[in-house]
Amino acid sequence: METATFGNGCFWCTEAVFQQLKGVDKVESGYAGGHVENPTYEQVCSATTGHAEVLQITYDPKQISYEELLRVFWETHDPTTLNRQGNDVGPQYRSVIFYHNEEQKQLAENYKLALDQSGAFDDPIVTAIEPLTNYYPAEKYHQDYFLRNGSQPYCAFVVRPKVEKFRKVFKDKLKPEYS
Repeated sequence: METATFGNGCFWCTEAVFQQLKGVDKVESGYAGGHVENPTYEQVCSATTGHAEVLQITYDPKQISYEELLRVFWETHDPTTLNRQGNDVGPQYRSVIFYHNEEQKQLAENYKLALDQSGAFDDPIVTAIEPLTNYYPAEKYHQDYFLRNGSQPYCAFVVRPKVEKFRKVFKDKLKPEYS
């Protein structure tokens, strides 16, 4: 098993996407990239800790590659908005890839460069690519949020449409229970 760590907006939205991919064993919501040890959700939301809301994804590289995870990352959020995803605003929602080794760094940088050069986005990509220096799991109530709270208004109006779009685009990559 290998690990990938991505920040691409609210972890309630992004966790629900990555959990459905074949080859993904575990998705944990957490915080990374800040300067406060063991921050709380409230501290991270204050935009004073330097952390991003992230997913730590444990995956089987024989079933899904890091490059495929990068494709899902890039295609399921807007990497051109600084410190913002939709209505979620603040540095905790920044677009960031925290790499675990040099290979992940190189793959992420190459993918970002290819996207920029292709003109895939109207605006420049602002996604940061940084070494993972710290990671803290989010509080238990954040884990599996969409699975446990799918009818909650935020999930119904924000998360569900994102998940449905993802399922259409990546239908060949879904675990059987989601296809």
